[in-house]
Amino acid sequence: MLLLFWLGVLGTLYSYFLYPPILMMLSARAGQPGGSQSVRSAMAHSGESLPSVSMVITAHNEESKIGQKIENSLALDRTGIDFELIVASDFSTDGTDAIVESYSDRGVRLVRADQHLGKEYAQLCAIKASLGEIIVFSDVATELPPESLQKLLPYFVDAEVGAISSEDRFISSSGEVAGEGAYVKYEMWLRSLESRVAGLVGLSGSFFAARRSICDQWDIQSPSDFNTALNSARSGLKAISCPDVLGYYPNIKDETKEYKRKLRTAIRGMTALARHPEVLNPGKFGLFSFQVFSHKLMRWAVPWFMLLTFVANLFLLNKPFYVLTFILQLAFYGAALAAHNRPELRKGGLKILYFFCQVNLALADAAVQFVKGTRMTTWQPSKR
Repeated sequence: MLLLFWLGVLGTLYSYFLYPPILMMLSARAGQPGGSQSVRSAMAHSGESLPSVSMVITAHNEESKIGQKIENSLALDRTGIDFELIVASDFSTDGTDAIVESYSDRGVRLVRADQHLGKEYAQLCAIKASLGEIIVFSDVATELPPESLQKLLPYFVDAEVGAISSEDRFISSSGEVAGEGAYVKYEMWLRSLESRVAGLVGLSGSFFAARRSICDQWDIQSPSDFNTALNSARSGLKAISCPDVLGYYPNIKDETKEYKRKLRTAIRGMTALARHPEVLNPGKFGLFSFQVFSHKLMRWAVPWFMLLTFVANLFLLNKPFYVLTFILQLAFYGAALAAHNRPELRKGGLKILYFFCQVNLALADAAVQFVKGTRMTTWQPSKR
């Protein structure tokens, strides 16, 4: 039981606290600077023209917001860019398609999926219809700053970059960083470390870009953010996170639906890895396999390591130290339960603690549902 207890502790801590320092050491050993100023400087002095761009907005029944998203996209600084804007309608049944077609005189193209098979299928339809060297993907709920394309495209001057991911900024109705602020900052920091080693294992699904060649193998039953990272690694290229390319993402209005979003995201991720187990082969993918194992598999295993720690601790209560560890665990879960029942308590450290427990409960639920055969390919955007 002593061994099981400490195995549980190690497994719980690994993905969040041990994996990042390992990445830092690998990055230092490889001599990766981690910054992008050199890339932008190279672009500025190379005289190279910007690549052509196809921007794909994926939508399913978004008649209330699609007009605003199109206006935001057309307002992007497209100076020197051969640009086309495509709205990929995932078999929308409301007025979304009609609104998109009303923008045809401004060069906006509608590509309607012939079946409601999910976000990735709609994206595939748009990819086949697109002409750009770089394909930029975005969701309806994501607002992009005017300079987004001008900041994004220079990263592709680096021939080793296959795809780039924006950094998320979750915004509350009052305009402040909301809910998951600290956690999102941690994830963005972790992505910056992965970018320096073997590349991202997942991108921000709401705003990312890839070379056309990276989109050739498009698995419609796997999340596109994972598809793109995997295809980059297959091609010997990297998917990288760009700290100055931002996507502003409104927080979900109904917080009770946040759990369902996490659950859906986890099941889709598990489905992707089950469909592409070869990515865990270090002989084929090298350090990218290590990153997938550490960031994905070990992260999904955290709730089970937490359960192992708790149960093993029950058999060690004859020793004072383990009485203390058990009391600390009870206090930890008790605080999370209090924050769940009383939303006004979700501030500071207690907010992070509550969010951590909510995430891991969703991961455990997702694992059980996945084993039972649940898969999620169709797409229903969360209301924001």
